[in-house]
Parts: sequence; C-alpha cells; structure tokens
Amino acid sequence: MTNDQGKYLTGKFLVSMPQWTDDCFARAVVYICSHDKDGAMGFVINKKLKDFSFSDLAVKMPMDTPVSLENMFLYQGGPVEKIRGFVLHSADYFKPGTFKVDDHIAISSSLEVLTDIAYGVGPKNNLIALGYSGWQAHQLEQELMQNRWLITPADENIIFNTPDDLKWERAMDESGIDLTRYIPTTGFA
Repeated sequence: MTNDQGKYLTGKFLVSMPQWTDDCFARAVVYICSHDKDGAMGFVINKKLKDFSFSDLAVKMPMDTPVSLENMFLYQGGPVEKIRGFVLHSADYFKPGTFKVDDHIAISSSLEVLTDIAYGVGPKNNLIALGYSGWQAHQLEQELMQNRWLITPADENIIFNTPDDLKWERAMDESGIDLTRYIPTTGFA
C-alpha cells in the first residue's frame, strides 16, 4: 500500500469514539500502518490478550531462550486473521520481510523477529500482535463519516511505553478534544 502522508492515514492513530461498544474496538487505539485507495491495515495497541502470552507462544514453537519471557505480552491486533502474528516495532530493527512504516516504526511477521526478541537481540521496542484490523476500499472513510473514529498523531511513546489502560486517554488527549463537551451524534450541514 502507498504511504502518502498528506492524503492517507498511514502512521496515524485511530481512537475509537466513546459510543463504540463493540468488544474489539471499544476504547481502542489502532496504529494505522498502511492506508491507500484500496483500504487500510492497522493494529490495536491497547488490548492485551489475557489467556495467551509470549512465553506460551515460545513453548508452542518451541524456543529455548536465554531471557525471561514472563513480562512479554501478546496483543489482540484486530479481528482479521486472529492467529497470524505480527510485530510492530521500532525501526532500529530491519531484516528481509520487514515493512518500514516511517522513520520510527516498522512491522515484521517472520519467525526470525520473534526468535530475536526471545534472545534479546530484536528491536529495542516491540508490540507483538495476533491478528490485525483491516478495512476494504472506502470502508474506513465511511466509519470516519459515521463518527466512529478520531484521527490523532501517532506517538511511539504511547505505543511502546504507556500502560495499556492509559493509551486510549493519552491518544485522545493528543486530539485536544475535551470529551466532557462531546456529543455522540453526527450530521451534515
């Protein structure tokens, strides 16, 4: 997909509006890694999987690792291909198959990146997601017109260093919108 920062939302956050009640996207922050005329793809960055961790994944692969995997988590990246793994990470790590979103963020989906993370030689910052969020051509634009999402600048500190329960609020703060004055109806003049 094309990375046209002026026209499309690649490299931005989508922050779900307060009225969204769908389990997957309620209070969700989605990092958009690709958006063009054919559709969009991104990852929910604030919904940790509760029943499956990186150490569980390493045991199934299996990986014999020298570093502790107990504090490494997996995220619900979205409702599409829920068993496919992706790593959203800092751009300091680049291997064949890595897709660079911008100067700060990249995506890898190979077993090699997971092994490198497990051995402590992977990217400085990473978020491991199962599944992704995807939109067909014009679908995201329709959701935006329905007032389902707020677009804000992406902040790698929010992605990698902010506690999950604060990511939605911090991303919402980036918009400058006072939610106490928010009215959840849309219309056209």
